[in-house]
Amino acid sequence: MDTDRYLQPHQARRRAPTVFEDLLGDAIERAFAEGAWTLPELVASLNRGGPGASNGEQWTEESFRALMARLGNEGDAA
Repeated sequence: MDTDRYLQPHQARRRAPTVFEDLLGDAIERAFAEGAWTLPELVASLNRGGPGASNGEQWTEESFRALMARLGNEGDAA
């Protein structure tokens, strides 16, 4: 059995990320680097320096969860 196998995250992509998704990913990485480890801290960081929520409003915990669920489910579509 080959135990050295693993999945590169990019192998599971069905499409390239959008500009919004790239900016959001960068903002999430910055938030983590600044020590934002809880969802409220992450949302506050996004509202200070990330792209706005896709609806043009401030991020909420609910809107962040909903977007992450939607993006995660896109990989399940055939």
